[in-house]
Amino acid sequence: MFFHRQELQFKATPDQPDAVYARKLQEVLGGQYGEITVAMQYMFQGWNMHIPGKYRDLVFGIGAEEFGHVEMLATMIAQLLEKSPLGITEEAVQSDPAVAAVVGGTDMQHAIVAGAGARPFDSMGNPWQGAYVTASGNLLADFTSNANAEMQGRVQVARLYHMTDDSGVRDMLAFLLARDTMHQNQWLAAAAELREQGAEELPVPSNFPLNKEHREVSYQYLNFSDGQRASEGPWASGPTPDGKGEFSYHEGPTTNAPMPPPTHPDARFYGTTELPNTMEKMAGATQDKLKKE
Repeated sequence: MFFHRQELQFKATPDQPDAVYARKLQEVLGGQYGEITVAMQYMFQGWNMHIPGKYRDLVFGIGAEEFGHVEMLATMIAQLLEKSPLGITEEAVQSDPAVAAVVGGTDMQHAIVAGAGARPFDSMGNPWQGAYVTASGNLLADFTSNANAEMQGRVQVARLYHMTDDSGVRDMLAFLLARDTMHQNQWLAAAAELREQGAEELPVPSNFPLNKEHREVSYQYLNFSDGQRASEGPWASGPTPDGKGEFSYHEGPTTNAPMPPPTHPDARFYGTTELPNTMEKMAGATQDKLKKE
């Protein structure tokens, strides 16, 4: 059950309207690493979780908070659009609001579609999509993904902070930056606890039998680049983070299998092969007569 209380977690009031900045804020609302993504990601992880208890409580609690951040950003965007000009000020362009919006950098759909409101889109007008959500059912994989999402989101909010002098906008962003700091640390702590308690280990999934993979290359760095300094990193020698092996370095890629012969799909797919066209045509006609699907 969801219950909505009509108040914000933190104030979201700009000093003045700014339609161009409203468009920029759309990225951290509806972009790949925006608040809609993390809100939906955490909720689906909870719904897909196989064990009750503190981990499910964690994702549901933070997911609910992230929906509050969605509301804060949507509210801020609506206020930035309120009473804002449709475009730049040159009269020649301003006579056509649509052209002015493009030249001025504003999002025309804020006005045309949403009536001066936010939309579930990124800063380029691409709609938010469920493909952004990671909810695998494996908690170590999910919590590590969550930490990455919070890191990417904090990077974007930090960049946006320096793109405005509006003290009201900066105040809200400062709050979101602080919550991203908490959430990064929280997911990393949760992932570490999973490993400490033996609930999950590296490599993920840790309960897949290691003897079923080619262990001779499990910890081998294969240098597929003409850069030479990768061999200096801790991923090229020394113990592996999973504690199950030692890194090694191999200069250059390895190949040990010949290219298989070309494929010959059903003639009725009409792909071009080395066979004569007439032969392909006859094969398709024969298969049709035999009712061979």
